Amino acid sequence: MESQDIKKIILEVRAGTGGDEASLFAGDLARMYQKYAAKKGWTFSILDASESGARGYKTLIAEMGGQGVYDALRQESGVHRVQRVPVTERQGRIHTSTASVAVLPIVEAKAVEIKESDLEVTFSRAGGPGGQNVNKVETAVRILHKPTGIVVSCRSERFQHANREKAMEILRAKLYEIEQLKATGSIDELRRAQIGSGDRSEKIRTYNFPEDRITDHRIGKKFHNIEKIMEGDFDPIVKAFAK
Repeated sequence: MESQDIKKIILEVRAGTGGDEASLFAGDLARMYQKYAAKKGWTFSILDASESGARGYKTLIAEMGGQGVYDALRQESGVHRVQRVPVTERQGRIHTSTASVAVLPIVEAKAVEIKESDLEVTFSRAGGPGGQNVNKVETAVRILHKPTGIVVSCRSERFQHANREKAMEILRAKLYEIEQLKATGSIDELRRAQIGSGDRSEKIRTYNFPEDRITDHRIGKKFHNIEKIMEGDFDPIVKAFAK
């Protein structure tokens, strides 16, 4: 599959080290990608999320769709580090926190074989937006893929079957990634290289708010106007990787 042919992706953003500040940073990253999607005319749909406070996320899983979405965001996979004074910090000290990002291409059902006997599917009442009916009916879906131990879930749709289809999309994307890693080398090593453990020392990019600077450590390039970038003006970083 050519990368330019991939028009839908799964975006995962997870808080790493840093407690509440890490969750706030994960929320900031998720909104940055959402605003960038809006600027590009792409779709952005939250499939599942574990919120932390008013603006933070422990985990967010979204589907993004549009021409060029995978080519633009494939370099986002990895550990992102932030250095700033948290809103909860009373003494003005700079804290360092992390969040990890994974970008997975959505593949057709025929690209990955999944046996029904390998799945353990459970349903529950969905929380969040969607009206009262969402909470009265068990529409949220959780799927365990027993051979790999991968667990996926979706609660964004109003109907159980629609959430199941979305959850299967996420599962196929994850299994496809594993197959690709198997073809190219050690899963553990490549996964660690791509996403890392979430530790502060494993980073692909640092967002330094006091110095108004974003540094991408893979290409050694620095970007300024950090607030503007976080508001979705993300093309300078995307174009830096296209060169």
